[in-house]
Amino acid sequence: MKRTSIIFSLPKSFRMTAAGWGVFVFLLLLPNGGVYMSAQEPVDYFTISGTVKDIYSNRKIESVSVSAAGTHIGTITNDDGEFVLKLPDDSKVSEIELSCIGYYNARISISRNQTQNRTFYITPESIRLNEVEVLSWQNPRDLVKAALDRIEPNYSKRPNLLTGFYRETIQKRHKYINISEAVVRIYKDPYRRSDIENDKIQVLKGRNLVSPKVGDTLNVKFLGGPNMAIYMDIVKNPDLLIAEDVLPYYAYKMGETTTINERLQYVVHFRPQVALLTPLYVGTFYIDRETLALTRAEFKMDMRDKLKVIDVILKEKPKGLRFSPEEVSYIVTYKSRNDKMYLNYIRNEIRFKCDWRRKLFATGYTIIDETVITDNQENNVMKIHGKDAFSSKQSLSQEVSAYFDDDFWGGYNIIEPTESLENAVNKLKKQ
Repeated sequence: MKRTSIIFSLPKSFRMTAAGWGVFVFLLLLPNGGVYMSAQEPVDYFTISGTVKDIYSNRKIESVSVSAAGTHIGTITNDDGEFVLKLPDDSKVSEIELSCIGYYNARISISRNQTQNRTFYITPESIRLNEVEVLSWQNPRDLVKAALDRIEPNYSKRPNLLTGFYRETIQKRHKYINISEAVVRIYKDPYRRSDIENDKIQVLKGRNLVSPKVGDTLNVKFLGGPNMAIYMDIVKNPDLLIAEDVLPYYAYKMGETTTINERLQYVVHFRPQVALLTPLYVGTFYIDRETLALTRAEFKMDMRDKLKVIDVILKEKPKGLRFSPEEVSYIVTYKSRNDKMYLNYIRNEIRFKCDWRRKLFATGYTIIDETVITDNQENNVMKIHGKDAFSSKQSLSQEVSAYFDDDFWGGYNIIEPTESLENAVNKLKKQ
């Protein structure tokens, strides 16, 4: 039986959405194909590992930013609240910093003989009403416009060469059927409006694992997946969501104040207020009250008209296959360092159902792809040449090699796999 897969492509801008940026293509999947990409990697390093919990509830906390104090090196906790941070062996780092939306920052001392499997606690941050000023923004759209006008002073004015980790997982119901991962290098020009032309992604090292079961005949791949760090950087690519001429398409409403990195944030909810030929988004912006920097965005494609969504994202399919999109959602976060904001984390989740005619029940699929920035270089930055860049027409699962050893990443920082993902990897390896 042939294994058929769906390929997604990335949204490059709002205007490209109208031209059909989201494309599904069905084709034969070649299992474990591609080549192994190697790179110069850290060889002498030590690790800090642990779980981050709420100090009151003891709940494990996901998406906590973990960084080595005084460096650009960092990672993020997984869905189980776990992380592993790798530091150069000659590093003099003595503290790590933990930060998460709605929590006080924590700065915790570490020593070489107490770095493994520790539990770290962070404290919820309470906002006292007398600390919150009366909102001066009567029109929340004007606040979003002000954040757009503050891009150049609030974000890096220098070229940056970021190191990141990208993971793409595909689940059939609750079973993983495709796992692709890569360490990537990301070149970014200084932040200016709608200026992503020179930004490039290079895959340094990657691997892929595909279910070999004949029953898993429908697979999913994401064209240009690692390029999420370019196209979903909505501050640098505002045409996607916050360009000045896109703002009138949405209705805005102020939400309850919260904190990020111990700084008060305006919270602005938005939803479509016009009907277009293409779907718009529903979501929330977090804007620093003092600097008006956009620090976080959470948004989903408006699914009220699924036929409209399908018109945008589905190009062709096998005869007899029915497709129903359920959710397309994003999270984009930025982190402050030396009074400038830098891209920190991007997550995309796509849920849909497929079934063949004459079948009673549809099968649910979930794609989750995420990128965390693990290091940053601002001195002597060299651009990534086009011939070395990962194309938006490439699929990572076809370009990298199969899993082989547990020490694959060496000294590179990654998002620690969850327990369920580790179990899935072990099962797929055995198969």
